[in-house]
Amino acid sequence: MYVCGVTPYDYSHIGHARAYVCFDVVFRFLKHLGYEVTYVRNFTDIDDKIINRANLSGEDPLALSQRFSQEFLKDMADLQCLPPTHEPRVSDHIDQIIQMIQKIIDNGCAYSIDGDVYFSVDNFPKYGRLSGRKLDDNRAGGGGRVTVDVRKRNSADFALWKSAKPGEPKWVSPWGPGRPGWHIECSAMSSHYLGPHFDIHGGGQDLTFPHHENEIAQSGAALPESAVNCWMHNGFVNRDNEKMSKSLNNFFTIRDITENYHPLALRFFLMRTHYRSDINYTDRLLETASDRVYYIYQVCPGHLSGGILADRIPLDVQQLTEKFQSGFLTSMLDDLHTSSVLDDLMEPLKAINNNLKKFKGKKQQMPLIQGLTALEKAVKDPLRVLGLITSSSCSEILKQLKDKALKRAGLTEEYVLEQIEERTKARKNKEYAKSDKIREDLYARGIALMDEPKGPSGGLGSPPRASLTPLFQRPRPQRTFKASCRMLLSAARL
Repeated sequence: MYVCGVTPYDYSHIGHARAYVCFDVVFRFLKHLGYEVTYVRNFTDIDDKIINRANLSGEDPLALSQRFSQEFLKDMADLQCLPPTHEPRVSDHIDQIIQMIQKIIDNGCAYSIDGDVYFSVDNFPKYGRLSGRKLDDNRAGGGGRVTVDVRKRNSADFALWKSAKPGEPKWVSPWGPGRPGWHIECSAMSSHYLGPHFDIHGGGQDLTFPHHENEIAQSGAALPESAVNCWMHNGFVNRDNEKMSKSLNNFFTIRDITENYHPLALRFFLMRTHYRSDINYTDRLLETASDRVYYIYQVCPGHLSGGILADRIPLDVQQLTEKFQSGFLTSMLDDLHTSSVLDDLMEPLKAINNNLKKFKGKKQQMPLIQGLTALEKAVKDPLRVLGLITSSSCSEILKQLKDKALKRAGLTEEYVLEQIEERTKARKNKEYAKSDKIREDLYARGIALMDEPKGPSGGLGSPPRASLTPLFQRPRPQRTFKASCRMLLSAARL
């Protein structure tokens, strides 16, 4: 699997998080199914945007891209994205890029002009088959990476090699000193690590054209046997129904979000929508995601250990776990419907929570212990596939979530405890209006109080349990076409 990586000239935004959480789930799920997966995600560490930013800051372009590459990796670790098998950088693969460009020239699909090399779209009849767009759509200047050059045979021809300009990084080539164009890098690195024919190629939907369209043309012109079994594209993250991006200056960086919300809340938020659909960002949706993660860790797996005796598991628990596990596979195999899995997850989690209330220790009946163990085992693998299990303990995650909730609310834990005590006194004195107002005021600031037999407790960042169920009502899945991960490897070649 090859996934187009970032151009590291700044901190990554949540649109990047969307893409890499999506393909991290693909990576995890294929491994869960038993596949051996080679996952390649590159760094475009030399590009016009990097050069422009470096010139503004007076920094070496490669040093700047290296610095932001490391920041990107920190963000990915925070979001629980597993490291890919390979993370190649363009600057380390110049030889492979030059060799591929030469093959394209030798096969009559590229030409050199004054040290620049352009791909000739007219000489590749299948150009446009991925996107279905016409050559006229590949306008010069589009996206800032299709250059206006009257020397080109067709205005849609795109650069494979750019001749050196003063102050830019450059490498020796048969056409003179210069650097690679944007698209050629992914063709060269994907074939280097995965061969000319591999299973999955992914990226954001904005890469479908021209980037992935141009990749197909380059790879096919250099290596006629090249093929990708399945192209996968994730949707945008929008703000006010407009694509969130650096160019529009309407974006949040990953760090902006994780400053106030737990990274697991951001990951949950991104998985709450089917990967091909756009997400409209709102603070309320992130609050809800934080609530859900808090609830998961309230009934965090790991309370019990030991084997399961099938004949001791209560029938209702056995039926619930079988239904959930079957639904998990069905949803994930049907084009990765993580949103359905997150909906279905609530039922076994609530069952764990209810059974824990009954559990009183070693003298408890064996069926209850076995039932709890079976329920926890049933949710463990799906949580791992979704990347919602970390190396931290449940108590550590809950504390982190509480600290973030207090920070967002602008409150201290001492103040919340004082309000709980004040509310307890009001209830004792039958001042229910005052009691309700304290609860409502705290809830409006993201702090929920839950009344229990032993007294009220604060669920920082978590709503009252009575409100959990309606928030997890299962919506009708949006399925525009039927596909399964098992079908990915046998999909028709482009």
